[in-house]
Amino acid sequence: MTGIKLTQSAANRIRSFLERDGGTAFRLGVRKTGCSGWAYTVDLVDEIEADDHVFEDQGIQITVDSDAMELIDGTVVDFVIDGLNRTFRFTNPNVTGECGCGESFAVSA
Repeated sequence: MTGIKLTQSAANRIRSFLERDGGTAFRLGVRKTGCSGWAYTVDLVDEIEADDHVFEDQGIQITVDSDAMELIDGTVVDFVIDGLNRTFRFTNPNVTGECGCGESFAVSA
């Protein structure tokens, strides 16, 4: 297991959310959706679940539930500003395909 990493830009953004909204950790997950099968989810959490994988990068606790871990292990989370758009971007070494709109991804079984 490699874990989850944050770029400096993502760490700064998450830190600002944690300071503003509260929470103890950043949760990265997936949900079944879209034309390619999976989409990323992000959230702030107050409690770490018993089956969570927990990582720390740049002083931020990152949690991933066990079901999502095999799909996103090794992912690097970035935060980019492109014109008026501000969004998290994910570099996931497990991805085998993405939909045309970039909202969902596929992995090999």
